[in-house]
Amino acid sequence: MTVIADDRPGVVEVLADVIASNKGNWLESQLAHLHGKFSGIVAIAVQEKDLGQLQGALQKLSQQGFAISSQLVEKQPTRNSAQPFKLTIVGPDRPGIIREVSKALAKRGINLVELSSECSSMPWSGEPMFTAHGQAHMPQDVNLAELGDALDTIAEELGLDIAFEDRQEA
Repeated sequence: MTVIADDRPGVVEVLADVIASNKGNWLESQLAHLHGKFSGIVAIAVQEKDLGQLQGALQKLSQQGFAISSQLVEKQPTRNSAQPFKLTIVGPDRPGIIREVSKALAKRGINLVELSSECSSMPWSGEPMFTAHGQAHMPQDVNLAELGDALDTIAEELGLDIAFEDRQEA
């Protein structure tokens, strides 16, 4: 289930109450506040016989300003043998940073599984500074030197610092 609502105290409690009151079990979630909005994705387990009741109750939350979307997932996806790594991007803000980096990763079959970014002010100039932290899964056969060269090229063209490192070493 995905959810978006105006951020206010009690948003999570309302969701948790509706889920539990309708025989759902909150399994996993990623929740965040961004620009006055609360958003998240929640994995819920529910018996098939109770699914319709839960979905109906969640949809009624639209009357309280919630936008909810749900999708049935039969089973948890299996993990592959991809190597996890961390990615950090820092530099002057400009359009296209995420586009260029994500294009380089996707071209090599690298799956960006988490991404958090923000714009702030550079301390010495006040200019906008972009910072992103991500986690990705990289196939075992990716040429690390070639990936490093590709990211270095992007960093040079856009004036960024881009670093990637094995999550176990971080």
